[in-house]
Amino acid sequence: MTDPLHADLLALALEAAGRAGALLRDGRPADLTVAATKSSPIDVVTEMDIAAEKLITGLIAERRPDDGVLGEEGASTEGTSGVRWVIDPLDGTVNYLYGLPTWAVSVAAEQDGETVVGVVAAPMRGETFHAVRGGGAWLSGAQAGERRLACRPAPPLDQALVSTGFNYVAEVRAHQADVAQRLIPLLRDIRRGGSAAVDLCDVAAGRLDGYYERGLHPWDLAAGDLIAREAGALTGGRPGERPSGDLAIAGSPGVFEPLQRLLEDFGAWHD
Repeated sequence: MTDPLHADLLALALEAAGRAGALLRDGRPADLTVAATKSSPIDVVTEMDIAAEKLITGLIAERRPDDGVLGEEGASTEGTSGVRWVIDPLDGTVNYLYGLPTWAVSVAAEQDGETVVGVVAAPMRGETFHAVRGGGAWLSGAQAGERRLACRPAPPLDQALVSTGFNYVAEVRAHQADVAQRLIPLLRDIRRGGSAAVDLCDVAAGRLDGYYERGLHPWDLAAGDLIAREAGALTGGRPGERPSGDLAIAGSPGVFEPLQRLLEDFGAWHD
């Protein structure tokens, strides 16, 4: 039976992600431009990233004023309730800037430091992924209705389809390209979608066998990591570690372990 608090957090996360997703989908100006940059001149923020975060944090402050918040675009409050929201208002900003469809709103809720609720809304797909810790992972969409998610049965690694992402700092990206070049002959193929949250949910939905990336932040990972785990995937970082900025990996059992070993051998976590 779902904890009443977790049910309330899920309802709020679904509402917040849904409203932000609609704003981003329907309110995107034709002349959208870069509002700021972050780690490099090509790591961009648009006015819509900022507007979506304000919408989400405003809703949370109205409904649960004692909760903490950590948002990609600067929202940060400690809170006193033991609940913290981890928010990426627009994961896949460069895709969004160019009019590509692979972007999402990611909203997670932590209780006492552990993620208990995750929602990833992908409006251009018409899909919303969600999970409550211990309650499985689910996908709802206008066409498919709602269904419980399960990761794919693990193929041999040389038949695995794996996704990754690249950092916006040139030196880091060059190292990541070297790792990918070494991996490609050992896999079915590599995909690069441009949204960590969507990639993690695609592992959960059985659309990918695995995913890895270096340089992610808590807001990139929080919701999608829970959704992947609740769908039966394994997630982690370097051996014995949780996913982190050094390395994040998700995959079907049977794909996760050999992929993690290769990434460790290839030094995927450093320059």
